[in-house]
Amino acid sequence: MVKNLWDSQAAAKHTGVEELVYRSNLIGSDRAVCNYGGGNTSMKTVEKDFMGRDVEVMWVKGSGSDLATMKAKNFTGLRLDDIRPLFEREEMPDEEMVDYLTHCMIDAKHPRASIETLLHAFLPFKHVDHTHPDAIISLCCADNGRQLAEELFGNRFVWVPYVRPGFTLSKMIAEGVKNNPNAELVLMEKHGLVTWGETSKEAYDQTIKIINEAEAFINSKINEESVFGGPIYQSLSDEETEKVLAKVLPVIRGQVSDSKKMLLTYDRGADVLQFVNSKEAPVLSQVGAACPDHLVHTKRIPLYVDWNPQTEDVSTLVDKLKAGIQAFKEEYIAYFERNKVEGDQMFEPAPRVVLIPGIGMVNTGKDLKNANISGALYHRAIAVMKGSTALGRFVSLNENESYNVEYWPLELYKLSLAPAEAEFSRKVAFVTGGAGGIGSETIRQFVAQGAHAVIADLNLEGAEKLAAEINAKYGEARTIAVKMDVTKEEEVQAAFEKTALTFGGVDIIVNNAGLATSSPIEETTLREWNLNMNVLGTGYFLVAREAFKQMKEQGVGGSMVFIGSKNSVYAGKNAAAYSSVKALETHLARCIAAEGGPYGIRVNSVLPDAVLQGSAIWNSSWRNERAAAYGIEPDQLEEHYRKRTTLLVNIYPKDIAESILFFASSKAEKTTGCMITVDGGVPAAFTR
Repeated sequence: MVKNLWDSQAAAKHTGVEELVYRSNLIGSDRAVCNYGGGNTSMKTVEKDFMGRDVEVMWVKGSGSDLATMKAKNFTGLRLDDIRPLFEREEMPDEEMVDYLTHCMIDAKHPRASIETLLHAFLPFKHVDHTHPDAIISLCCADNGRQLAEELFGNRFVWVPYVRPGFTLSKMIAEGVKNNPNAELVLMEKHGLVTWGETSKEAYDQTIKIINEAEAFINSKINEESVFGGPIYQSLSDEETEKVLAKVLPVIRGQVSDSKKMLLTYDRGADVLQFVNSKEAPVLSQVGAACPDHLVHTKRIPLYVDWNPQTEDVSTLVDKLKAGIQAFKEEYIAYFERNKVEGDQMFEPAPRVVLIPGIGMVNTGKDLKNANISGALYHRAIAVMKGSTALGRFVSLNENESYNVEYWPLELYKLSLAPAEAEFSRKVAFVTGGAGGIGSETIRQFVAQGAHAVIADLNLEGAEKLAAEINAKYGEARTIAVKMDVTKEEEVQAAFEKTALTFGGVDIIVNNAGLATSSPIEETTLREWNLNMNVLGTGYFLVAREAFKQMKEQGVGGSMVFIGSKNSVYAGKNAAAYSSVKALETHLARCIAAEGGPYGIRVNSVLPDAVLQGSAIWNSSWRNERAAAYGIEPDQLEEHYRKRTTLLVNIYPKDIAESILFFASSKAEKTTGCMITVDGGVPAAFTR
C-alpha cells in the first residue's frame, strides 16, 4: 500500500507556493504514485499584482519539471480571470492554447505552464492533483476497467475516455465533475487520476486514499503464482549474469549506437525478473505503453529477446540481440513513416528497453540518467501490466495515439529544456593513473565536456575522492573509481568488465599510468629495467588490448591516447630504462593505430615534459635523481626545465589534458598514429 507521508509539523512551516512545493515533493517521492517528470499539481490563491491589486492566481507545475525535486521557481502563476472564459469555447488548438496561457502569466520569467494547466483551471477546487499511480492506471488500462471502477467506487468517480491532454480533455473532465455532484475523483482512461481538496492536506490525503482503495482491490485479485501466466524460465545467478552482460552489453551498445551513441544500464529487480521469465511476457510486452508519459523515454514497446537461459549459450544470445535490434529499428522506422506529419524528425530508432529472460532488463539513453529513467518507467509499466492482467486484459494506446504523444510538440518541449550536448556527451572515457596530476585534470575536463568517466588507479582512495568530487558537481554516477594495477592482466580485464557493466562499453582510453626511475646504464638493475617495462610497456599493452577488444565488439570506433614523454624521442641522460620504454609506448601506439584503422579506432600519443604539478612521479625519488643528473638542487628543477624550453614556460597538467582531449575529440577524427609534443619547445626532442 502507498504510505501517507504528510507531516503536519513540517507542512506548517510552509505557506503560499511553498505549501504547494511540499505537497508536490511528497507526491513525487513515490514513483508508484507519480512517474518521473509526469503528473502536475496546482493551488488557487490571491496575490497582489504589480499595482497592488488583489488578483486570483493559480499556481501550477511548470513544464519539464519533476514533482519529486521541483522548487517554487518551477511553478507558474496565472491569472484565473483570464483563463476561465476559455471554458465557454468549443475547441482550442494546442498552439493557440500555449500562446494564450503565456499572456495569462503573472511573471514572464516563470516557466511555461504545464500541458494540463486548463484541467486544473477549469475545476472549481482550490487544490488539484493529477497523478499516474500504478494501481489507478492498472484499472484504467484494463479492458473492463470502467465496469470494475463502478464496483469499486460506485458513483464517486468520473470516467473520461482517452483523449490526448489539452483543451478538449480539460473541458471533458470539468463537465464530468460538474455533472456528478458525488464525484471525488476522475479516472482518465489509459492515463491516470485527478483528485482535489479545499486544503493542500485534503487534496494529498484524497490522492493517497483513492490509490490505496484501488490497490487493495487489485491485490485481492492477484495470484502471485500465476502472474503473467507463471514462469517458464529461471533467472541466472548474479555472478552468471554479470559474466553474460560483460560480453553482451558492448554488443548491444554498438547495435543501438549507429545513429547516436547511447549509454546502457541493466536491472535485475524482482519484478523485472518475474516479468521477463514469464509465459506472457513475449506478447504482453508488445501491447503498448502503460502510460502516455512513458513514451518519450521508453518508446511504444520494448525489445523482447526470445532466448532460453537454460538451454542456449551466450553466442546465441549475441546473434539474437543483433537480429532483434536490427528488426526493431526497421519496424520503428516504418512506424515513423506510417504516422509522421510534416516537420517531424525521427528519434534514434533503437530500443530504449531490452528484455532478456533469465537476465533482466537493459536500458539505453543519451546518458546514464536517461537510461535509468527509461528503466524506472518500465518498472511502472510492469506494475501496471501486473494489475491490469489480474483484473482483465491489459490494453494500451493504439499505434497512432502513441505516435501522437511521442512526437507531440508539447511533449518534445520538455526534452528541449535539457542542457545542450557537449563534445564528449554520450561517450565513456577510461583514464589510467586517473587520480594523479595529469589523470585527474583529464578526467575533470572530459566530464566538464559531457563524458562519463572511469578513474582507474592503484590509489583507490584518491580515485574515489576524485569521483565523489566530480559526481557531487555533475551528477550521480558520472564517474566511477576502479582499483587497477596495469601490470596485472586479470585486474585490467576486470576493470573493463566493470566499465561495460556500468556504462555499456568504452569510447576513449587514456594510457597514463606512470612511474619513472633514473640511474646510469651501468647502475641500472634488471629489477629497475623490468619495473619500467612492466608498468609503461606491458601495462600500456594490456590496457590497450582490452580496450581494443571492447571497441571492436561495439563496432562504432574509438580513440586511444598514449601519454609518452619527451624521452619517447630523446635519449634522456641516466634514464635508459625509462626512455627506452617511452619510445616503445609511442611505437606500440602506431602499431595499434595501423590495426585499428579499419574499425575506426584511432590511436595517438601526447609527449609531455616535466609536468611537476600534482605528479606522484615528481614527488618521488625521481625528482632527486633528475636533479642530481643535472647537478642542481631538487627545488631548482622547475626553473631549470622552464629555462631550457624555447618558449620559456612551465608545463602543467591542464596543458596535457587539453592535448589529450583534442586527440579524443571530433576535431581529430581523421588523425591517427600521430604525436603531439607539449614540452614548451625542447629542440633536442623536436621530432624528425
